[in-house]
Amino acid sequence: MDDVQKKIQQWTTVLPSLNTQPMALTSRLQRANKHINDELNLTFKQHKISDASFDVMATLLRSGPPHSLSPGQLLEQMLITSGTMTTRIDKLEKKGLVKRKIKKSDKRSVNVALTKKGLKLIEEVVLEHVKRQEKIVSIFSEDEQLMFINLLQKYLHNADKKHK
Repeated sequence: MDDVQKKIQQWTTVLPSLNTQPMALTSRLQRANKHINDELNLTFKQHKISDASFDVMATLLRSGPPHSLSPGQLLEQMLITSGTMTTRIDKLEKKGLVKRKIKKSDKRSVNVALTKKGLKLIEEVVLEHVKRQEKIVSIFSEDEQLMFINLLQKYLHNADKKHK
């Protein structure tokens, strides 16, 4: 019996008519999320970056050469506020991992680009990050992983529609 099941048993004793099935699922998802984040953050800590810094740098890396996007393009892909984005870019710029470049076509606009140092770091971190992800999901067969993916896609599709 796991911790969630113990709590459900307590609720069943106190409020026998309470539907605890959603609680059983959401509580386990929350606990799993914490374990996953703790594991993934180990890689970021080893490289002295935050998950937020990783997010910006990985977004720039996967955009392809020249690994440069406008702040607006970053915002679209990352679903955060512009103030949060500015703070993240500032921190990365201070570490020499990204730089702001004035666009040649429009001197009022800037792009954010990975520096050579930033590109080298994010390429290394991404590989380690994926290895950790593989380790995390290795308890599940490939079919089970696909089942999880499909179920979570279904949930997120519905949740995302509600928030738009």
